[in-house]
Amino acid sequence: MRALVLEKQRSLSLRDIDLPLEMGPRDVKIQIDTVGICGSDVHYYTHGRIGAFAVNAPMVLGHEAAGVVVDVGAEVKTLRAGDRVCMEPGVPDLASRASRLGLYNVDPNVTFWATPPIHGCLTAYVIHPEAFTYKLPDNVSFAEGALVEPFAIGMQAAAKAKIAPGDVAVVIGAGTIGIMTALAALAGGCARVIVSDLVQEKLDIVGRYSGVTIVNSRKENLAAQVSKMTSGWGADLVFEASGSAKAYEGIFDLVRPGGAVVLVGMPVDPVNFDVVGAQVKEARIETIFRYANVHARAIELIASGKVDLKPLVSATFPFEKSIEAIERAASGRPSDVKLQIKIPHGSSKS
Repeated sequence: MRALVLEKQRSLSLRDIDLPLEMGPRDVKIQIDTVGICGSDVHYYTHGRIGAFAVNAPMVLGHEAAGVVVDVGAEVKTLRAGDRVCMEPGVPDLASRASRLGLYNVDPNVTFWATPPIHGCLTAYVIHPEAFTYKLPDNVSFAEGALVEPFAIGMQAAAKAKIAPGDVAVVIGAGTIGIMTALAALAGGCARVIVSDLVQEKLDIVGRYSGVTIVNSRKENLAAQVSKMTSGWGADLVFEASGSAKAYEGIFDLVRPGGAVVLVGMPVDPVNFDVVGAQVKEARIETIFRYANVHARAIELIASGKVDLKPLVSATFPFEKSIEAIERAASGRPSDVKLQIKIPHGSSKS
């Protein structure tokens, strides 16, 4: 099948590649329609690795996808050919101890699209388990369906925060995940979300949403602004979504006594952490890694209209311009949030 293949660091090609299409009794075959470009796709392209996961062999990119079911296994009960769907790209061992605890996202044996050595979904067809394939309501587009995966990260963060109605939150970082976290926090009951970033163009995008207050931390002191907006008390919740080591400097100055700090972004290197700053406020610290058991609720929020992700699609590229799309994502245009690739029918020989 024709696919977007990362051959090695800084080397991409659109070419035919042998991909598994054998369908088990509880699998579905999906014709891919739309795929979003994630920061991890870009990082594998630019650096050839993320931590211990190294691209040592050609790998198909892409894990944020929506498409149409074209065939189902003999034991599939909830889906049928013609259903429009999005997919959760991580497949755990459902018999593992982590999965049985409901923590399948941290199952050590999880296989995740476009994480070496597992191929991604930037191709015409994929085989995927029914259990991790979700039917899209009629009023949710393929583009929105492909945004469910990054929105699920925001949903996981909001769930771990244990939001109470009327909470005030801070989100550090206005990239895709920061914006998704802010929207999930508002949907989860926050009255206000203060979003900070160094890039005004990013802030202008998230600032269009009702309930969001923006702070350009290049020009203003975030802690001073949060103190001012909360009458000196601090925010109930602080989400660190930038992945920047600098964000940890004074992070506990932002949170109220007894509040929570949720670590969403993933720093490249270890960071300095003010343990005493957390202790003197008895701040609760939560971490997230991907998501678990949130995709269905994410789809419900999008379908209800309570969360509008459509403005976050900055550009859509045809499949034949996939390399151009990755290169644009790697260039880091400040006005870009999410770039997507549309795969036309007939782009494969299979």
